[in-house]
Amino acid sequence: MQDWKLNRALFASIASAPTLWLVLFFIVPLGLVWLYSFGTNVGLTEIDISGTFANYARALEPLYLGIFLKSVWIAGLTTVICLVVGFPVALAIVFATPKWRPWLLLGIMLPFWTNLLIRTYALMAVLRTEGFANQTIGWMWDKWSGLMTFAGLQPLGDFTPLPLLYNNFAVVLGLVYVHLPFMVLPLYAALDRLDKSLIEASLDLGAGHVRTLLSIVAPLAAPGIISGIIITFVPALGAYLTPDLLGGTDSQMIANVIERQFKRANDWPFGAALSFLLMYATFIAIAFQAMKSRQAERRQ
Repeated sequence: MQDWKLNRALFASIASAPTLWLVLFFIVPLGLVWLYSFGTNVGLTEIDISGTFANYARALEPLYLGIFLKSVWIAGLTTVICLVVGFPVALAIVFATPKWRPWLLLGIMLPFWTNLLIRTYALMAVLRTEGFANQTIGWMWDKWSGLMTFAGLQPLGDFTPLPLLYNNFAVVLGLVYVHLPFMVLPLYAALDRLDKSLIEASLDLGAGHVRTLLSIVAPLAAPGIISGIIITFVPALGAYLTPDLLGGTDSQMIANVIERQFKRANDWPFGAALSFLLMYATFIAIAFQAMKSRQAERRQ
């Protein structure tokens, strides 16, 4: 492929349209929101950009800082669960036969073809009080109670539906359900490039499967693991729809607080400050990922 430096005019003509689009519809609006974070409300619709840091100071108050830390905790827990579940799935796809590998990858990517709102409502139908999960557990409860009665034992009694919806459990489950493919795909890309002869040599030299996984596979797949963690953690931290639909009053995350500032509270400067604090945390996470990737490349 020809180097772009040899034909800069052609490169500039091709790149000008997407660059202009990026500047006008992403960088400029983002810059305006950033300026709003240093302003104050004047009346109902006007914002005075005075250069104040009061919005950032307010965002660091215990109430909002606690919500932010809780959001970090929920996003971190979601990421850990996705890693624990996604790593064996990615490993199974890598070692699957060529006949089944495309179908397994299709199964991982299939949720992207369905709207997030529809998937969330489908999960609500499973978790609600009269949903499929409670109906299944209730059916098993009744059958087991009948067996105990048949055996002459005390029956279990009436089944009480489990509170599976509108709590932190539902939020974490929903976030894992939504973000699991974001973890599996980079893990698969990293594991697929591994030299499988190293795994065979480790097993032949007497290392068990667990030791081989921890000492050979995991270090070589570190760039994919770090990428999967970042790609999963960042969207989970800024998730809005899932906690809004699946969570209760004590399950709101920082994105829900930001939404309320822009809509119900009509406090755009404070909402902008919260948004950019979240963005600053994202930048730090990406910088950390880049640093770790460079260290992993140097070790190799």
